[in-house]
Amino acid sequence: MSPVPALCPLPIPCPSLPRVPCPSSCPVSPCPSLPRVPLPIPAPCPLPRCPEPVPSQAAWCVLPSRVLLVLTSQKGIQMYEADGSVLVYWHALDVAEHPPGNAAPRGAAGSDPPCAAGTSSGPVLVFDIPPKGTNVTVSEVLEQHGAAITDIAAEQGRDGAGGLVSADDAGSLCVWSTGEEFRLVSKVPACGCTCSSVALWHGTVAAGFGNGQIRLYEAASGRLRAQVNAHARWINALDLAPETGKLLSGAEDSFVHIWKLSRNPDTDDIEVSWVRRSCP
Repeated sequence: MSPVPALCPLPIPCPSLPRVPCPSSCPVSPCPSLPRVPLPIPAPCPLPRCPEPVPSQAAWCVLPSRVLLVLTSQKGIQMYEADGSVLVYWHALDVAEHPPGNAAPRGAAGSDPPCAAGTSSGPVLVFDIPPKGTNVTVSEVLEQHGAAITDIAAEQGRDGAGGLVSADDAGSLCVWSTGEEFRLVSKVPACGCTCSSVALWHGTVAAGFGNGQIRLYEAASGRLRAQVNAHARWINALDLAPETGKLLSGAEDSFVHIWKLSRNPDTDDIEVSWVRRSCP
């Protein structure tokens, strides 16, 4: 008399493999009465793979007691020790009001005392950084911009008073005093053209714009002091040597220009002279 057939389940059930009868006390594993059915190959996930966040800017925050490397990306604001070995602080942006792909920090700068970073929604975050350790906190939020922040620059004045300038996508500039309390000193209204990069030099704001112009403003009043049609296309970056007053500009027209900023002692006007040009 043959044994009563029973169902032999797989250890991990697979919907494409039927349960077939086999002897109730089958000593062989795998069961010889179970047909070998190929497992289905899972289809690739139709959802796009999320790319790794790419840093949008890297800047040195030079403070009296330490130097930090600040990186901004869609992950947030990350602060590292100068050699990049230790992550000191990570500030993730609040994306509750914005889609994750649209919320990102933009622009970072630091001097004595502030370290600041802008956001794509307009506010500028100011961080309080201790001489050592990781107890970094957001001390102030500066809200004067109605568009995404593009760049921030800071300067320590000779009289000990600091200065901070922030720029946005609409071309607006805000100059802040960085004493015991942050105070708005002057504001340049939006001009309809993105201000892509800013620098500070002895109370003068150098601003690069998407139309290729470099404009020099008086930080205390926001008054336009000089304007140069420097490039044929969008200016990507400005860098300034505070000791010599030399200003470097790079743009999408593939040219890099070096300019010399100076102040006329008789008229107190800001003068700009071209030094040299470099191209690939």
